Amino acid sequence: MIPVPFDSTSTWKKGADRGPEAIRAASPYVERYDIETGTEIYTAGIAEHPAAITVSDSESMIHAVREAVSGYLRRGAIPVVLGGEHSVSIGAVMAASAAYKGLSVLQLDAHADLREEYEGSRYNHACVMARVREVCPSVAVGIRSMDISERHCAEPVIYAHRIAEGTGQWIEEAVGHLSGDVYITIDLDVFDPSIMPSTGTPEPGGLGWYQVLALLRAVAGSRRIVGFDIVELCPDGHHSADFLAAKLLYKVMTYIGALQPKTETGREVS
Repeated sequence: MIPVPFDSTSTWKKGADRGPEAIRAASPYVERYDIETGTEIYTAGIAEHPAAITVSDSESMIHAVREAVSGYLRRGAIPVVLGGEHSVSIGAVMAASAAYKGLSVLQLDAHADLREEYEGSRYNHACVMARVREVCPSVAVGIRSMDISERHCAEPVIYAHRIAEGTGQWIEEAVGHLSGDVYITIDLDVFDPSIMPSTGTPEPGGLGWYQVLALLRAVAGSRRIVGFDIVELCPDGHHSADFLAAKLLYKVMTYIGALQPKTETGREVS
C-alpha cells in the first residue's frame, strides 16, 4: 500500500491529502474474516510502503508514484495506491502499462475526468483519464457528470443513469471491454453521497455498495487485477465514510486473493 497524500489540483473542497491516513486509521477496525469468500486475505501478506509520497507539484508526484509502483511490480507484488486526489493514478497506470502488455483500466467514477487541460494544467484531477488513455485503453463506470468537451471521447462508458434504470447487462458489458490484465482506479465519488459524503466533488445519483462490489467481483473472477487505487476520500467527520473506504480496500484485496485467475498473461519481463 502506497499512501500519496497529494491535493494540489482539487477544484472545490480541499482535504484529499488527509485521505490515506483516514483509511489507515479505520483499517484496524475492519474484520479480517471475509464472510462472502470465507477467507482471511491478510494471511497472504499486506505491506505498507516505507513512507508516504509527499511532494508539492504534480509532475514530481507522478514521477515518484511511477517509480514506487514500478519497483513493486518488478518484485511481483500488487501495488495499491491510496490518494489523495485522482491525479495520483497517472503515475501508477504509467508503471502498470509499461509492465503489462495490453493493459486496460477500469475507472469507477462520477466524473469523466477527460479534459485535455484544466486550470492551466494537463495533470489536474479533471484530466487524469485523458492522461491514462495516452498509454492504454479504459472503460468508465458510474459516470454522471462531464463537460460537453468530454462527451466525444468518453466511450466506452456505463453511465450511472443506465445502472439505475436496471436495463441491460451493465456488468457484463463493462467487463467485456477489459483486457486480460486490468488496473482499477476507484474514485470514491462513484458511490452515492448518501453512503459516501466525504469527497471533494460529490454527485447525486451514485452507485450503491453492493453494485460496486458486484462489478469488482466479476472483474476479479475473469480478469487479472495487477494493481488498483482508491482516491478522493476527503475526511470531514463522517467516520462511516472512512470505514467504507477501508472496507473497500480490504474487499478488493480479498477478491484478488480469492477469485482472480492465476495466469501470467501479458507480463513484460524484459
